[in-house]
Amino acid sequence: MYKVTYLDKNGYVVTTDSAILVFDYLSDPSHALHHALNSNPDKPVIFFVTGYEDRHLNKSIYEIAQNHNRTYVMSNDVYPKNVPSDLAVAGMSKGDIVDDLPGGYSVKAYGTAGKGVAFLVTDKNGKHIFHAGTIDSPEVVDEIPEKKNDTDCPVEVAINRLASEVSEIEVAFFPADSNPDSHLAHHTEQFLKDIKVKYFFPIHIGSDDKRSDAYKAYAINGAQVEFLREPGQSFTAD
Repeated sequence: MYKVTYLDKNGYVVTTDSAILVFDYLSDPSHALHHALNSNPDKPVIFFVTGYEDRHLNKSIYEIAQNHNRTYVMSNDVYPKNVPSDLAVAGMSKGDIVDDLPGGYSVKAYGTAGKGVAFLVTDKNGKHIFHAGTIDSPEVVDEIPEKKNDTDCPVEVAINRLASEVSEIEVAFFPADSNPDSHLAHHTEQFLKDIKVKYFFPIHIGSDDKRSDAYKAYAINGAQVEFLREPGQSFTAD
């Protein structure tokens, strides 16, 4: 069982049978993480931070969930900068793997178009959760427009690498745009065609469209699109 709750920006909390997984916590105006922690006092908490940029990291995570078993998995452009020395932290670069995380999880880091990494989290049953981080950063692509259709595009390289290693993903947080002609949309379609995703959650919303049906075109290869628009909004998957 997965309960996926939107925090804010690109932040989500995924509550599973064995752990609470927190991705790119920036803010939590609805106090969704607080509720998840109070409802699951015995579950370990793993914080995943895909990069040092402001939209991926709020240093208050070092003070959250102090009554829980806490682990921090961070892009190496974050760690060890200003990270308290008494915390359990795994710093990761592209290609790194960390096994034996609390709750029976492992994680592998993948490259992105900008700084930071994307995370593929795998549970003890072999099911995957993927958070793309800045795998497809509109700001970076706009700075280097010649890379948009280049065979060496770092986004395509990362997607191809992931698809060569994983055929199915249970829950994916990946950049999307409601404009089907955009650069973001091209890579989103590639990702969903190359890898069978069960539950797809759009992030890095290019147009900031708040319509619930804005991303239905991404129901590709059997993907169930779940666009969580407001902080605190949740979806429970079997």
